[in-house]
Amino acid sequence: MTNQIAMFTAIIATVGAIFAYMGGATQANAGLYKNDAAIKKTEASNQWNYFQAKSTKQSLAEVSRDLTPNAEEKAKYQAKIDRYEKEKNEIKVAAEKLEQEATAWDKKSDAQMHQHHRWAQATTALQVAIALAAIALLTKKKWLEYAMFGMGAIGVAVGGLAALHI
Repeated sequence: MTNQIAMFTAIIATVGAIFAYMGGATQANAGLYKNDAAIKKTEASNQWNYFQAKSTKQSLAEVSRDLTPNAEEKAKYQAKIDRYEKEKNEIKVAAEKLEQEATAWDKKSDAQMHQHHRWAQATTALQVAIALAAIALLTKKKWLEYAMFGMGAIGVAVGGLAALHI
């Protein structure tokens, strides 16, 4: 029983160390992806502010066009209005693209956090299995040895789910 428990503990400790590393890596990735999402959201916000500035300029040009009696001046203001409208459309497309990119980064971050939680659950189960192994060695209780194997199997299974992104 002692050799079996010692071998099990060594294997589970090694697998647990790998799972802990993977958990840390996925947590770091989630943070990086969330940061990328925040950057894209800021860029999108800047574009929407630029869009608003163009809208304000367009509104002022429309008022100026409507208030001026001179046909030549009206044409000049209308050209500005047309230019602002075109620029606004280009800015809107850029802002919406940035918002989509931010959403994509958020989804990647959420997926990494889910995977991180799976790795953490697996690591915790393996740590419990190691603790049960120590108690089984000290008490020489067979049921604790079975519990140790069961908890180890649960930890490896949850680690498998993490590896499969489930």
